[in-house]
Amino acid sequence: MTPFAIASPPRILFGRGGAAKAPALIRAFGLRGVIVHGANADRARWLTEALPDTLAIACAGEPTLTDLDAALGQARAHAPQWVAAIGGGAVLDMGKALAALVPSASPAMDHLEVVGRSLPLTTAPLPFIAIPTTSGTGAEATRNAVIGLPDHGRKVSLRDDRMIARLAIVDPALTDHCPRGVTLASGLDALVQVIEPYVSCKATPYTDALTRPAIGPGLAALRRLMDGEDSAARDTMAWVSLCGGLALSNAGLGAVHGFAGVIGGMTGAAHGAICGALIGPVLAANCAASSGNARERLGQVCDIIAAAFGTAADAAPQALQTWARGAGLSDLAGLGVRPEDHAAIVAASASASSMKGNPVLLPDAALLDILRRS
Repeated sequence: MTPFAIASPPRILFGRGGAAKAPALIRAFGLRGVIVHGANADRARWLTEALPDTLAIACAGEPTLTDLDAALGQARAHAPQWVAAIGGGAVLDMGKALAALVPSASPAMDHLEVVGRSLPLTTAPLPFIAIPTTSGTGAEATRNAVIGLPDHGRKVSLRDDRMIARLAIVDPALTDHCPRGVTLASGLDALVQVIEPYVSCKATPYTDALTRPAIGPGLAALRRLMDGEDSAARDTMAWVSLCGGLALSNAGLGAVHGFAGVIGGMTGAAHGAICGALIGPVLAANCAASSGNARERLGQVCDIIAAAFGTAADAAPQALQTWARGAGLSDLAGLGVRPEDHAAIVAASASASSMKGNPVLLPDAALLDILRRS
């Protein structure tokens, strides 16, 4: 067996009611802290009011470098002992980045991948506590934060092993009644993040144990949620999202996410919606180009999807794409991707770290065809 390592938060609380324990658990890290929340501060008020001596910072959308620099100025002036984030993946990424950079004297750009210098952090991050309110990104279990640079048309990562949350509280009740569109996009992201690490060339026995068992239940739960609110399905999706975060931290991702960072930076479209639009065509391209172990794993994924939709395995990628479109997901054109941008997206995606996990090396012609079919 090939040696492997496991990166994960040292403590994860999963289950309904877990959020009630957050104030006491966070206080153990110190009295002064920063709480990052989404656009609606009321959703985090129960936490901010329970933790005096905290600075609340809003993150209304996917964080840009400008947003991060502004928040860093506020946070450093407060001299916090910890950073907590309660919200969706964008909020968690902002919190994670603040925890990493508040103790540092270096500018954020020094540590960003692709467009920055990719330098490691010189000072250990503050303790970071993650409380997700959507089921999708798995950011509560990852060791990177995605930051947008609109001037460069890219989304890139700030990455360090020490950025992983010290405490992750995954309470599915916080995701109840999430809007249907957000549920669909984030749920497809969660599904992609248990598929891509399973077929990744970097997969390990640990990530296999998390990913393959989550694919079928995740797809079934997401389909139920498209028909109406379902607390049991919310529980399942929260678990699938957590599994995806743990898996991608240890096995990487693939071409879906390799494209997504570039497309998100170019268009500003929601990350989960981009991933949902791409997964069917990427699966089909990978199946066509694969052999050996990669082909076997991709076949297993297609078998799971085919069973869900009552179709043949070779029709599974199209069945998933057709279902997602019928549920309300836009295609890439509807998300702002123009055909004339396809070649530039392929070129820019070549440097994305996620591409290195794809199970096969796809030529440019295949990558262009994926964009056309998405």
